[in-house]
Amino acid sequence: MDLFEQHRQQLLETEAPLAARLRPRTLDEFVGQDEIVGPGRLLRRAIQADQLSSLIFYGPPGTGKTTLAQIIANTTQAHFLALNAVLAGIKDIRSSVDEAQDRRGQYGQRTILFVDEVHRFNKAQQDALLPWVENGTVILIGATTENPYFEVNKALVSRSRIFQLRSLTPDDLKQVLDRALQDKYFGYGDTAIELEEAATHHLINVANGDARALLNALELAIETTEPNDNGVIPITLAVAEASIQRRAVLYDKEGDAHFDTISAFIKSLRGSDPDAALYWLARMVYAGEDPRFIFRRMIILASEDVGLADPQAVGVVIACAQAFDRVGLPEGQYPLAQAALYLSMAPKSNSVLAYFDALGAVEKEREDDVPNPLKDSSRDRYSFGHGANYKYPHAYRDHWVAQQYLPDSLQGQIFYQPSDQGGEAVLQDQIARQREAQLSGLSESSHQDTVSFGPKDSKKERWLQRTLSQTGDHAAWVRDRIFSFTPIQRHHVVLEVNSQTGLLTWEALRRTPEGSVYTHVPTDKVAQTLDAQAKALAVLQRPIFLTGLSSNLDSLIHNHTPDLQFDWILGRNAFASQMHQTDQSAEDFAQQLIHLLRPQGQMILAETLPKYSQRICDLVKAQEVNKALYQRWQAAEATLYQDDPGNRQLTWDESDLRAAFTDIPITINLEQTSIRLYITPKLMDRWFAKHGERPSYGQRLSQHCSAKDVQQIQALLSQKLLHQTIQWQTTLAFVHVHRS
Repeated sequence: MDLFEQHRQQLLETEAPLAARLRPRTLDEFVGQDEIVGPGRLLRRAIQADQLSSLIFYGPPGTGKTTLAQIIANTTQAHFLALNAVLAGIKDIRSSVDEAQDRRGQYGQRTILFVDEVHRFNKAQQDALLPWVENGTVILIGATTENPYFEVNKALVSRSRIFQLRSLTPDDLKQVLDRALQDKYFGYGDTAIELEEAATHHLINVANGDARALLNALELAIETTEPNDNGVIPITLAVAEASIQRRAVLYDKEGDAHFDTISAFIKSLRGSDPDAALYWLARMVYAGEDPRFIFRRMIILASEDVGLADPQAVGVVIACAQAFDRVGLPEGQYPLAQAALYLSMAPKSNSVLAYFDALGAVEKEREDDVPNPLKDSSRDRYSFGHGANYKYPHAYRDHWVAQQYLPDSLQGQIFYQPSDQGGEAVLQDQIARQREAQLSGLSESSHQDTVSFGPKDSKKERWLQRTLSQTGDHAAWVRDRIFSFTPIQRHHVVLEVNSQTGLLTWEALRRTPEGSVYTHVPTDKVAQTLDAQAKALAVLQRPIFLTGLSSNLDSLIHNHTPDLQFDWILGRNAFASQMHQTDQSAEDFAQQLIHLLRPQGQMILAETLPKYSQRICDLVKAQEVNKALYQRWQAAEATLYQDDPGNRQLTWDESDLRAAFTDIPITINLEQTSIRLYITPKLMDRWFAKHGERPSYGQRLSQHCSAKDVQQIQALLSQKLLHQTIQWQTTLAFVHVHRS
């Protein structure tokens, strides 16, 4: 860089717009998008480890797409090149690729190519870039405000990880505003400014999640306002309103905002919510949507979702559309709103979709001839008998007669199912009676051998298929049950606590490709076993193992990633393991877990309750045992599960779990299940072991009956159960905690 270039860069830093000067340079300065770059997220770890693959940042303006690219440029050891797709062409792409190849060959250095507004590249330009992304010559980072699945080459999308950035929250914008006022070098930290609270609220509200719009408005307000007598620049509500007069509504008539907003409007109408319908309607009109497009969609909905429940709906909407054409805007907003309100309050029926079932039948079924009675009799009635045996409905009472109108192969087929809404409800009984009469006529016709049993119950069929195909063991059932409570998202950070086998880790890893999974294991042996399984994965895709006692969980996590909190905490017998491993109370353990949850984070734990589980004495039949011995055995075993402060491992239940989560609302579902258990000599020895880390069943039993009784019980169980497969009953408590 020569002196002139250096001077130009200095001028840009000092004279550039406030939004450009304040652009964050490190991840710690970056505001918002915690789902993407927060602690523990995949992108943050990839940036910090300098192990990036091709990325596409997608989101509205002013949310940090270009800023993230510049942060990557500041932290990576790779060579960083930047192009703007509005200005660049194939020549620039080739030049960048040539430079990347030279650096790779001479210095072994990778090249990151950042393409801003990547959707502006035409197909030829995107195709020119594709082979170099595919063979790794360049690592692509694209930024776009348009949905990449529609606007970017599918081959490029398939080779890139896509991150969607959201509009900034009011709290995020407040941080941006505070930094602008406090930064002495790039902002206005050296300037005396008095910003009214009302002005702050207005700027944040009207910026609508766009940090650039906020900073531009603030800069305009400060630069165009004269200081008062005390040398202070007063930014009042009036000044703020003049600086940012109209909310920046994100709406592109060819982009996602257009389709997403009309979708929200239609779904609000279908859901009979007039308030939401008016809101989305106003949002579209405010953004400049063509009202004729909105009317066209409402006419479709009047048939598709209202239909015969209110046959007048189509006429009302068409009348409103015609009224709009006569008066135009702004008065045309009245018939526009009237049509929306009418549809939102109308009874709903989608029975007209029966037409598409009929269309499907036409596409799939063999085309039968028109039944003879229905054929045109005006041409060849006498030669071929066309139209013979047709019954003229008007010749019968109520102008209706039972006869078949479908082809032979579709006799009895039902397409139209009237709803019980609005005017259509009165048709149900009438149509049902007519169909019964028509179906009864099938037996009278020798050639009609098809009968309909109504539409298939697809949910029931799926359930049967799933039930019949279940072949997993009990652990897999527990895992699937836990994940049935957990709507985990791709970017979430998950902790499996007190893991012995990694039961939940691998499924959590599959569900969080843009997040991360931390697995707490109690011993080095377990950690080594799980780590050996994880070696097949790339480094950034592996779970992060934390080894140590559960009582040290806070410090284990802090030492790896300070201030890390989790979206989900999962566990299988976490409390049971904790009671065996440490002297930490259940209450302290629960509070520790809650502290590790981020706000709105959730916890799902599956805990086996021994108190409600299988009694070993019930595994043999009472009549096969000496009556007195069996009674002593039953009494002794029952005593094991009675409340005893010194024996909490067998006697704790769901009430103890509720007590552990003090002042935290929890939901506990108790579910009974059974597993097939093969009784081996090793298992029998473990039941009656005389030494071990924990008291065995025999040792506990000996506290309440004689040694002779214990010997007889052991001999009896060996005789009756050894090498047998039994059904072992167990009760699980599924604990769901939601941190508000």
